[in-house]
Amino acid sequence: MKKIALYLLGAVSLIILLTQVGPLIGLIISLAVLYFAFKKFTRTDSTGVKLFWGIIGIIALCFSLGNVPALIGVAALAGIYVAYKALKNDKTADPQPKDPFDNFEKEWKEFANKSSI
Repeated sequence: MKKIALYLLGAVSLIILLTQVGPLIGLIISLAVLYFAFKKFTRTDSTGVKLFWGIIGIIALCFSLGNVPALIGVAALAGIYVAYKALKNDKTADPQPKDPFDNFEKEWKEFANKSSI
């Protein structure tokens, strides 16, 4: 049942992520422009250039705020990551023996030793 829930979480998260690709790209581009404008703003000494980079930064910030629904896509990406890690750990944590009687002799000896004492 746990595996079904993890696969369902992964599938729903993938669908949500695919619907948010556009806003995610817009958010990444606008944040990159905002970062670049901030770096140029802090490094320049000219008032005119500071004003120019300040205006560019404000415009980029407005575009970034317009792409807030992309945070849903980031949360969906985190859901996919959690589901993947849980499924990967589930497969490696408890390997099932191929033959249920592989450890029979060992268990029988332990049982015999306990009963004889």
